[in-house]
Amino acid sequence: MIPFIKASACGNDFLIIDGAHAPGALAEVTRRICDRHNGVGADGVEWLFPAEDADVEARLINADGSEAEISGNGTRCVAAYLASEGGKSSVAIRTGAGVKKCELISHAGNLFEFETAMGTPEAGSEMALAGVTGMDVSMGNPHYVIFVDAFPANWREMGAEIGRHPHFPQGVNIEFVKVMGRNDLEARFFERGAGETQSSGTGSCASAVAAIASGLAASPVKVHAAGGTQTVRWSQDDDQVFLRGPARIICRGEFFEGKA
Repeated sequence: MIPFIKASACGNDFLIIDGAHAPGALAEVTRRICDRHNGVGADGVEWLFPAEDADVEARLINADGSEAEISGNGTRCVAAYLASEGGKSSVAIRTGAGVKKCELISHAGNLFEFETAMGTPEAGSEMALAGVTGMDVSMGNPHYVIFVDAFPANWREMGAEIGRHPHFPQGVNIEFVKVMGRNDLEARFFERGAGETQSSGTGSCASAVAAIASGLAASPVKVHAAGGTQTVRWSQDDDQVFLRGPARIICRGEFFEGKA
């Protein structure tokens, strides 16, 4: 049996599991437990391990078994779990993109709100891929941000096609972004290893960075998605991006490990 916690950040759902309970290869067990019909169901698993320079190390394995550097929402879910277990108001989490510090803003029952220091972004120039113009942005993981006047009916298919483009040998997270105002964006996410997601933390950051860098928005930016709204603040003083949003602990349980 594999004990787990399930948490969600704006509909982007993750399982949080102590790495000591992994029965074998993380990729294979993650695929099984994330299956929404024959498993628990999630966008990915945050496997937790001891860390010398942080409260915990979180290794993110996507639902398809691929490993990712970081999830902003997944990191916040881990912070909510640690806060719920130990009462901590400041949490440091080692990710594949470095140590991220999460500061608790508010707490009510199983709902937590954090602001996470996401680091320094890297915004590239615009380029056209698969007939679509977008901007490369790195938040420690790769993004391709596409600005639209209206969301195309086939945006999922477009996202999948761009994600397979040779320009991104390690895959990429795709954001379709509509500018609603100087401080408001609406976004759709097609993520590497998970497909369409209700929200994305690093995707919200990348969307805001691309919009601000292009002169289409100003910090702070609210990024509205199907699963909820997050706020991105890009501090010009130290070139750091901060992500603020909720995370909810949904349930805990045990997954009966075994191949179908």
